[in-house]
Amino acid sequence: MHTVDLVVVGAGAAGMMCAATAGQYGQQVVLIDHAQKLAEKIRISGGGRCNFTNRDVSAENFISGNPHFCKAALAAYSAQDFIDLVNSHGIAWHEKHRGQLFCDGSSDQIIQMLKSTCDQAHVQWRMPCEVTEILKTPNGFTLNTTEGPIKTRRVVIATGGTAVPQVGATDYGLRLAKLFGLRIVDPRPALVPLKFDPEVWQPFVALAGVSVVARVSVADRPQATPFVEDILFTHRGLSGPGVLQISSYWQPGQSLSFDLMPGVPVAQTLIDLKAGARQQLSSALAAFWPKRLAENWLAESGRRKLAEWSDKGLKELAAKIQDWRAVPTGTEGFKKAEVMRGGVDTSELNQRSMEARRVPGLHFIGEVVDVTGWLGGYNFQWAWSSGVACGRYIGESGTTSP
Repeated sequence: MHTVDLVVVGAGAAGMMCAATAGQYGQQVVLIDHAQKLAEKIRISGGGRCNFTNRDVSAENFISGNPHFCKAALAAYSAQDFIDLVNSHGIAWHEKHRGQLFCDGSSDQIIQMLKSTCDQAHVQWRMPCEVTEILKTPNGFTLNTTEGPIKTRRVVIATGGTAVPQVGATDYGLRLAKLFGLRIVDPRPALVPLKFDPEVWQPFVALAGVSVVARVSVADRPQATPFVEDILFTHRGLSGPGVLQISSYWQPGQSLSFDLMPGVPVAQTLIDLKAGARQQLSSALAAFWPKRLAENWLAESGRRKLAEWSDKGLKELAAKIQDWRAVPTGTEGFKKAEVMRGGVDTSELNQRSMEARRVPGLHFIGEVVDVTGWLGGYNFQWAWSSGVACGRYIGESGTTSP
């Protein structure tokens, strides 16, 4: 029977951060993962360049049953702390819009940084290795694995959510939490494209590949955060950053509102352009939109000269452009989602240690917890912060029994 201080199940972003942190305190740590390749979800992130954090991170950038839960971890290990770690490894990076930070090279640099940090902390690797059973004992836990049993005082579950199953994501962490009697907030796809009724969407199929900046909000929830980002028309519905963002807030049956010319006084602009104009209305709109969108949106009416439109007609058109309502029939599911929303109910966990209140010694970190970030590096920051918070707590607790 192999005996250690800590077993971390899941060698992704949160798991490696936790294992390395606890190891730096002298804890004997075993890190287990079932995958053949290390951290594939990090590898494919950010178009292969890993949007590893965001310069501007606060609790407002996360969705959770308890919006305050993430504050302690984010404060204890900030975006700047992770940037400092990246810099210390000589990894070049750049900032895109809205504070999003990406590697200049590839996401493999982040993976290798995390692996080397674990190695320096003397973390023991078990990969590929599957955990077949976790049993509670008087002094901790016994894990039965495909590489033999392990006895440990503490277990950290960092197995992520169910998004992107094609790279190995599973519901293992949720099933384990239920097995130990912990409440689960129903999981669903987040940061995911939305689809629409095929018959309703048919007029827009020809726009597949067209993108436009829009202000997107949930029409039935005006208090929900609106996003001004690109949206992308697809054959089945809508994608793009703006739609991915709002998908985390959208509930089935709700209508979405799109302002397709945010910040533009559309009605007055068109009325002002009308005087003496000889151009068609579609040509006038093409100054603000992609030409395909202008022609498709207006159809036959767009062939009329702008001067032929009444002020009332232009105002009605502007109102539709700036409050286009559409009701999705669903999402593209976990295969297309970037993250999972929902997970282990935060009321079950201590916000500083990520330890289950009812199961001493059992911790949950990262995406498996009901904390979901916006698009733009926030979910990685939650992984880093929750992993460090948990690792520090375990390290500072020493070998004290759970």
